[in-house]
Amino acid sequence: MADWQIGKVKITRIIEGIDTFDPALMLPGVTARSVVETPWLQPHFADDKGHIHLAIQALVVETSGLLIVIDTCVGNERQGRDLPHWNNLQTSFLEDFAAAGFDRQAVDVVFCTHLHSDHVGWNTMKVGDAWVPTFPNARYLLNRAEFEFWSGQRPQRNLDAMFGDAIQPILDAGLMDLIKLDHRLCDEIALVCTPGHTPGHASVRIVSQGQHAMISGDFIHHPCQMATPELPQSADSDAPLAAQTRRAQLAGLADGDTLLIGTHFAPPTAGHVRTDAKAFRFDTNVVAKPSPLGQV
Repeated sequence: MADWQIGKVKITRIIEGIDTFDPALMLPGVTARSVVETPWLQPHFADDKGHIHLAIQALVVETSGLLIVIDTCVGNERQGRDLPHWNNLQTSFLEDFAAAGFDRQAVDVVFCTHLHSDHVGWNTMKVGDAWVPTFPNARYLLNRAEFEFWSGQRPQRNLDAMFGDAIQPILDAGLMDLIKLDHRLCDEIALVCTPGHTPGHASVRIVSQGQHAMISGDFIHHPCQMATPELPQSADSDAPLAAQTRRAQLAGLADGDTLLIGTHFAPPTAGHVRTDAKAFRFDTNVVAKPSPLGQV
């Protein structure tokens, strides 16, 4: 059973993990107090101390005879990641993927919204001493501008580690397609240019039978940013552009019927953007099946 149905399109989340921490560690300018003073964030997206919940998850999309994975989390057994707790993970991601009814051999397309290590990890898996494609029959899609930008930033320890175990094996296998942002994954799915967090960042728009959804990627990390769209995220490559993109996208979604599925939003993960004074809030009155990890 899918988590969400958009016309004929089914969308299922596979959660790798959920972290809870002080928002200032990731969102400079957002304080625990400001989170507590935004009551609609509780209980799903924050606790009563103002610590925020953040999910690492993949979105599996079934449509038009295609099985598509949007972003692939951190991955197991990684080294050299920029956050220490992302190293040497041992999660049940592949088991959970199979338990949701999916065969990794049957995946047709993998799309990475951008090249940060928590969005590309399960591109590959370790077999013996080698990193091999997790989805061996898929085409892996990445925005060419995004790939060329980060390739040009090397050598850097974190980038070299990520490229070495999550990107280069896909290139070596001949499975990577570098695409432009006007690319359509299929009739129902198109990419949306949402730069700022990274130069070539893209979100995903889904339209089917008159219903609409958007998978955010990282143009927004947490619903608390709806209350303060201009505040940066610590990993934004161009913070002013990221803020401009975030406000523009939220304004375009506000008070409409497009379901926003937050790539890093903890369960319930999806909802509708609503105008709230000079900013926005998140309405999560959306029916979805319970997450296998339960509610936080």
